[in-house]
Amino acid sequence: MPVFDFSGSDNKNKNIVTYETFRSSESAATAEKPIMILENTTRKWTHHSSGKFTNPIKRTAFEFDEVDGVQSADILKIDARFVSLLKWLGENHINVRLSGENRPEGYAVYKIRETEFGGGSKLSANDGFLQFMIERLLASDAPSEEEKSEEEEEEEALGDDMKLTSMQSIIDFMHCAGRTLPDNIRLWARRNLAVARSSEVSPEERRHAQRALSMAMNIRWKSNYFEAIDPEEARRILDEELYGMEKVKQRIIETIIQINRTHTLPAYGLLLCGPAGTGKSQIAYAVARILRLPWTTLDMSSINDPEQLTGSSRVYSNAKPGIIMEAFSQAGESNLVFIINELDKANSGKGNGNPADVLLTLLDNLGFTDNYMECMIPTNGVYPIATANDKENISKPIMSRFAVIDIPDYTPDEKKEIFNKFVLPKVLKRIGLDKSECIILPDGVDAVIKKCDGVTGIRDIEQAAEHIVAHALYQIEVNHVQSVTFDGAMIEELLS
Repeated sequence: MPVFDFSGSDNKNKNIVTYETFRSSESAATAEKPIMILENTTRKWTHHSSGKFTNPIKRTAFEFDEVDGVQSADILKIDARFVSLLKWLGENHINVRLSGENRPEGYAVYKIRETEFGGGSKLSANDGFLQFMIERLLASDAPSEEEKSEEEEEEEALGDDMKLTSMQSIIDFMHCAGRTLPDNIRLWARRNLAVARSSEVSPEERRHAQRALSMAMNIRWKSNYFEAIDPEEARRILDEELYGMEKVKQRIIETIIQINRTHTLPAYGLLLCGPAGTGKSQIAYAVARILRLPWTTLDMSSINDPEQLTGSSRVYSNAKPGIIMEAFSQAGESNLVFIINELDKANSGKGNGNPADVLLTLLDNLGFTDNYMECMIPTNGVYPIATANDKENISKPIMSRFAVIDIPDYTPDEKKEIFNKFVLPKVLKRIGLDKSECIILPDGVDAVIKKCDGVTGIRDIEQAAEHIVAHALYQIEVNHVQSVTFDGAMIEELLS
């Protein structure tokens, strides 16, 4: 991607490329993987060097403030994600301090901090915006090789150093992010920026436009490319979080292997169906942990109107985005695990329509449109995992969007193992007792399982463990005993 430099009075209309860009997906900058490389054949630059980037209409270079005066060094290479940021720094004559290392290929810059004039202490507010911007760019995917037109460059040539929530900082962000934003988001943002800055619309319209812009710009828009996941590490996480459930674990590992082959998410999410308390939500959280993605939850039992999901139109003064858009905003990125709890309750809408129907576009991964945002939100990086107690209450169109996994209830023997290996150690650790201070004999464990017989899931045995350990703590603190041993009779009396 060429970067233009009008480097002399005799060549004002001639575009000269003084450095080349390279595509990078590194999430952190180092001397080995720098942001940019400056020429250092005539002089070796110090580790921390102050100065400023020259305005691109002069030349694409960095002017070092040296003891013997200003010394200029051409930029040889730059990470394509930082081209717009470099232009902004140059046009606004912002004083910065570079941290870099002299290497055979040049001075490798891996950190940029804003400073006061002359290289003094940094201006906290200004530098805060710059560091935020650098962090966001490092978290972004490299832009396409498509070259921007001069008209586009001029339209984006805005900038200031206010907070991101302000109008000016939103403009700064749009300018610096450039084509790291998805095309439809970038074009939508320009239209909303025009509304937010217009004097011909009402204050309410401007406020809504600015709020929508702030939400969209605070989301890290990522591609749907997924790095390979270690199946052995995935299996370790599943074994750590779940007891038994071999068929469930096998299905999840199959999904991981599929992602490793295609580097994209499967076309279908997971629907976990089973009795209450069998660990459906825990499975969903484990999958999010394996995928190394943020997760957000949507409780369908509390959704009575589709507008709660889709947002309300900006024609209303109290308009606001829907829950789905709020979830993207809270997650902070476009790739996330969307956990939909109690999907079988989605058909009980009391408003003007069925909330379940709204989910169809989200589940199809074709994009979701929020009435408040007035923009199609990319959803090809969203992995939906739904839970339900009774799949008979889920409509066929919704069911067809999921790979269904039935979660059976635990047998008494399985509950006994879960109590001994998972539940009791977890409760002891939470309350702060050693296992030698609270001992439950085998017939005591049998009494716990018998007491919870006929109740699905393991929540009742977790509550029983909490009661037993709390009673042991009481005996130790009040009666000053060293430890408490529970047999079957004691458990039956305690839990009766």
